Amino acid sequence: MKKPVPATLTAAYAAALCVAFADTSVSNAAAATATAAATAAPRQTLALPPFKAMPPTPPVAKHTPLGDLASFPEVKMDFPIADGPFGPSWESIHANYRDYPAWLREAKFGFWVHFGPQASGMSGDWYARRMYAQGQRAYANHIRDFGHPSEAGKGYKDILRTWNPPKYDPAALVKRYRKAGARFLFVQGVHHDNYDLWDSTYQPWNSVKVGPKRDLLAEWAHAVRAENMRYGITFHHEYTWWWWETAFRSDKTGAKKGRQYDGSLVYTNPLGKGEWWEGLDLRMLYGISLREYGEIARRQYTYKEGIFSQHLPYAHWYATNWALRILDAVNKYDPDFIYTDGNDTQPFSGRRSGSGYKSDAAQRVIASYYNQTLKNRGAADVFSIVKFHPAGRRGVVTTFEGTYPDGIKTDQAWIGENPVGDWYYGPGFVYTADGIIRFLLECVSRDGCYAVSIPIRPDGSLDPQCERMLDEIGAWFEVNGAGIYGSKAWKTFGEGKDGKIRLLPKGNIGRKQDEFRFHETDFRFTQGKDGAVYAYCMTVPASGAKLLLASFGEKGKAAGLWSKPPVSVELLGHTGKLEWALTPNGLEILCPEGVQKMKTAICFRVR
Repeated sequence: MKKPVPATLTAAYAAALCVAFADTSVSNAAAATATAAATAAPRQTLALPPFKAMPPTPPVAKHTPLGDLASFPEVKMDFPIADGPFGPSWESIHANYRDYPAWLREAKFGFWVHFGPQASGMSGDWYARRMYAQGQRAYANHIRDFGHPSEAGKGYKDILRTWNPPKYDPAALVKRYRKAGARFLFVQGVHHDNYDLWDSTYQPWNSVKVGPKRDLLAEWAHAVRAENMRYGITFHHEYTWWWWETAFRSDKTGAKKGRQYDGSLVYTNPLGKGEWWEGLDLRMLYGISLREYGEIARRQYTYKEGIFSQHLPYAHWYATNWALRILDAVNKYDPDFIYTDGNDTQPFSGRRSGSGYKSDAAQRVIASYYNQTLKNRGAADVFSIVKFHPAGRRGVVTTFEGTYPDGIKTDQAWIGENPVGDWYYGPGFVYTADGIIRFLLECVSRDGCYAVSIPIRPDGSLDPQCERMLDEIGAWFEVNGAGIYGSKAWKTFGEGKDGKIRLLPKGNIGRKQDEFRFHETDFRFTQGKDGAVYAYCMTVPASGAKLLLASFGEKGKAAGLWSKPPVSVELLGHTGKLEWALTPNGLEILCPEGVQKMKTAICFRVR
């Protein structure tokens, strides 16, 4: 395994800025100039304050109601931010942000690196929370593989101590992903488990101090830049403070009924006196118990809204620490975008995943990120992903998790996202290139991008079936990528038999997408950066089949889909003559011999 690379990547990154994707060339002289400029002018970083310990957090009375959100004013945070035109408000961010980076439209397809110690449980997503929930699969798997979480050395903190995936090689994975067609990556920085995957200044429970002793974000950043790709860091610790509530429970039935799980050590031995974690504040991992607040102990996922009104000093500290961890990673790794998880319009909104506190922490982080990038790159060619953020506001990209819009969506940049199987590894996943490619087509035909999470096994390797799937995706892109990279939506996203458009099932990629069957009348359209229309048949017809693109008929012309008739029609990947004719009903195409050897979805380029 290669040693972690230094976090300072200025020269390598500046050179990479001068190298676009596979179909764009830039001179070596320009790259050399950028490298020299980077060497002469080191990247500016934000001066951040030293780590501040968590304030005292006395317990509150049982069954304390959440504070009223409506009467609680938005707190203006006071952590430092980079100065510049972007102010810490959505209005300022919207007013000062220009166009979304051209590289995002060019890239179009990416992979999620959704990997960390929770993969050890081989139980899918949310393992760290569910291993403490009696009756959950993760709970049973944890007892089978590690022991009962009430026993010494059997909690999640102890998994972190021993976690060290021997086959985890970011450099090799980046090469693998690029070969499979990806041009950008989502790289997990911290999940809900509160464990930072970098040399974190503000979270001592991190991958350099506990576990593999590796700065994993530095490894990913270096590998991505070496392959001339783009990447963003994802942060999922917005609602960690209530997510860990299960660790403070005990079994309700059975031989160990009433024996507290190791979260209780937060109150009995938080600094680990005499234990392996001595000096590491356990509260920095599990937080504190907030079960007294109304719905927290009863809900598995989230709640409607409210403020932790009996813990306001702690809430302010938590929001500050949340922000400083992101700014610390921005300082060290200069990502091309940042992603904050959640199911409300912004972190710390006081609602749903943002419940507990209401503040402008998110706005301050994004404004600082853009100002700092502007100083270093000369342009804010980055973006921030805030799921469910209102459309029409520049500077914020949204995602569609497990789904895609009903129609073409151009009011904001967006990325469809879902995992193969689940967000963390588990056995029995269905690895389907067909499902991924067709989900991609559902997204790009609607003017979006697409990123899919590839499950990484606990040791850091990929399942052999996953390797084969990636090979199949890469081979498809080699033939059909011209209508994906740099494309935009055409005037309609698709067509189907008798005007009815069949849609790929939504959700995680698996059996239902693999087994779904499209007809040869099902098409998705994009407009390539060359101006041509790319018509993707969502299946592979037989040789000799006569296809009809109804959108190019008289009805399509009357609807404004086209005005000038096609002058050429090509089948990507086919070198022979293609028979076609424009009729009042549409564009008729005769599938040539050998088409049945193509995979998943064939593509016609209509000029």
